[in-house]
Amino acid sequence: MPARITTIAFEGAEARRVEAEVVFTNGQVGFQVVGLGDKAVAESRERVRGAFAGMGLSLPGKRIVAALSPADLPKEGSHFDLPIALAVMTAMGIIPEDALSGYVCIGELMLDGRIAPVSGALPAAMAANGFDMGLICPADNGPEAAWSGNPSILAPASLISLINHFKGHAVLTPPQRGAPKISEKPLDLNEVKGQETPKRALEIAAAGGHNLLFVGPPGSGKSMLAQRLPGILPPLTSRELLETSQVWSMAGLIAKGELTQERPFRAPHHSASMAALTGGGMRARPGEVSLAHNGVLFLDELPEFSPQALDSLRQPLETNEVIVARANHHIKYPARVQLVAAMNPCRCGYGGVGKGACGKAPRCIKDYQSRVSGPLMDRIDLQIDVPPVTAMDLSLPPPTEGSKAVAARVQAARDIQLERARRLDLPNDNGLNATAYGAGLEQICALDDQARALLTQAAQQTGLSARGWTRTLRLARTIADLEQSGSVLRRHVAEALIYRRTAATDNQVEARLQMQIPG
Repeated sequence: MPARITTIAFEGAEARRVEAEVVFTNGQVGFQVVGLGDKAVAESRERVRGAFAGMGLSLPGKRIVAALSPADLPKEGSHFDLPIALAVMTAMGIIPEDALSGYVCIGELMLDGRIAPVSGALPAAMAANGFDMGLICPADNGPEAAWSGNPSILAPASLISLINHFKGHAVLTPPQRGAPKISEKPLDLNEVKGQETPKRALEIAAAGGHNLLFVGPPGSGKSMLAQRLPGILPPLTSRELLETSQVWSMAGLIAKGELTQERPFRAPHHSASMAALTGGGMRARPGEVSLAHNGVLFLDELPEFSPQALDSLRQPLETNEVIVARANHHIKYPARVQLVAAMNPCRCGYGGVGKGACGKAPRCIKDYQSRVSGPLMDRIDLQIDVPPVTAMDLSLPPPTEGSKAVAARVQAARDIQLERARRLDLPNDNGLNATAYGAGLEQICALDDQARALLTQAAQQTGLSARGWTRTLRLARTIADLEQSGSVLRRHVAEALIYRRTAATDNQVEARLQMQIPG
């Protein structure tokens, strides 16, 4: 009878159950691993052989076949070393098979028998919970796995310590959760002088989880504002913490089991490829949009990203997930993010008006801004022009209101949204206005005659799309929530329309610029 050990294979952030079976047969002496594994899985036989030799054990002089089933499920990574080695030990009678029947095993072996850390310990522990089983993982992964709440976790440092545990010579104690990561003090809004309208837009975006774009010349404070968004966002909830940490665990970004309740803030360079943003590569690692799950994805110098990379974000921004398609299977990662972007009005930086105006306007402005596609711009709820900071603004003392006061208003507005979503049982991903849709959106954004007439007139005059109509409704609802108003009024719709740049308004700007150019 083959010896059987349970392990897992990762499909994105999901863990699939896999059985590692080992049998000794007659025939030519050898060690073979089958089951649609990648190069790391194929090399596991050499690491197992070396680990046994390092402990002073020798493999039996028979043909050893290790099968990973289901055989048609692709398997990647070095975490299959430990289950294969334990299955071999069980077949040799070193460890009783019933001792391991209640555990899921992951870990990479070193040639001296030590167990090296692997990525994905947290989702593996949560999957083991779902199987009603314990987890055996490397010692360095123990503090991370303990966050899953699984009561039966063993985290040995070596194969010897694991053997001694099952033989009763030295019992392993369950690992403790890693200490919460101590976050640095967030940047404060009271360091930003002037820019009252962009600050207001930042508060609205934080309150409803809306996407945001800052457009302005260099030095106007676009990046400075975006970097202060985490300081006004509420901390992650327990559910969001586990969701986000699972993705970070798959990317190997959790050190010593240190989890943080701060929302992720990812700011990739504009040279990032499409795979870097959305995920992919040989092992389909999560991309920046997934690493920012439940947090903020900041794209500075937006038009400098490749158009293909930017357009790859269109679906994740709408569906809150990324699907990396391969020839033989699809991998899904969560991607519920708040997009914050910044850009100059043209390649020269200053656009067609004011000091340092571009001499090639309006063509330079149109060519530069057209690098960002219309469908992607349509998914950005707030699009704000950030003017240069004046000398008078800089000479003033710092503003008295900082991030703490703004964060209190943001938290109050979010509490209203979450309570409303719970009370009305709305179809909504996370209860925030930015993800409301369908009948639920119509229910929470019922407009009076004046507000509806204003929105209808604006849509006709500016060419507002159906998506733009929906996002304007969501934005107006958030503005009303910040005022703690039960109804969405005309003034809320009017302010929401101010924050949306449309094709019509862009044409009006271009016409004004052309009038300033001598014929």
